[in-house]
Amino acid sequence: MKIAGLQKLTLLDFPDTVACLIFTQGCNFRCPYCHNKDLLDSEALNQIEEKDVLTYLIKRKGLLDGVVISGGEPLLQKDIKEFIQKIKSLGYKIKLDTNGSNPDLLIDLINNKLIDYVAMDIKNDFEDYADTIGVKKVNLEKIKQSIEILKNSKIEFEFRTTIVKQKHNLNKLKNICQYIGPSCKYYIQNYRDCNTVLKKGLTGFSEEELDNFKKELNMVFPNVDVR
Repeated sequence: MKIAGLQKLTLLDFPDTVACLIFTQGCNFRCPYCHNKDLLDSEALNQIEEKDVLTYLIKRKGLLDGVVISGGEPLLQKDIKEFIQKIKSLGYKIKLDTNGSNPDLLIDLINNKLIDYVAMDIKNDFEDYADTIGVKKVNLEKIKQSIEILKNSKIEFEFRTTIVKQKHNLNKLKNICQYIGPSCKYYIQNYRDCNTVLKKGLTGFSEEELDNFKKELNMVFPNVDVR
């Protein structure tokens, strides 16, 4: 496992669960609005040993209930399944953050009851996906497969989109909602500028604009919320 960071406590990233947050190294997307640019390349500058993470989790049994595995893109890790098995053996619930580009591994983890909650990023409507994620080619069928896997699964999940003015608008959000359907939890996350963002010069939306998005979308899609 290539582990680049460990946030020892989070009350926000795993719904109704006291958890820690593990950041894996490496991502196959290059979203210009990414807040974790140091996690994109496959090699971490200050890698954390897997054994140190597991030792921390052993010590925190009874105080933490869950572990969030984020990135980067966790499903790029060759030994992610074995790593999750080790965490599950300690009695923790697992939340996975993913971009949905590896549906085969996603369904394998679900079928083996190794994950309890999934948050999948839907980067934009499919027409503008490649441009939004900063790569020339993207296998949209894999993204669609991951969406359908989650919709047909029995685990808890959510879809979410980080929105920036240069890439997103109400029509694009409507297209996403129409694809995933009205029954799925879908969160809009406003872009916020910071020092670790991949590309400078991007802007988020105003609170009024976010409220208008929510009102418009909720007319047909009641499970859309702003986070």
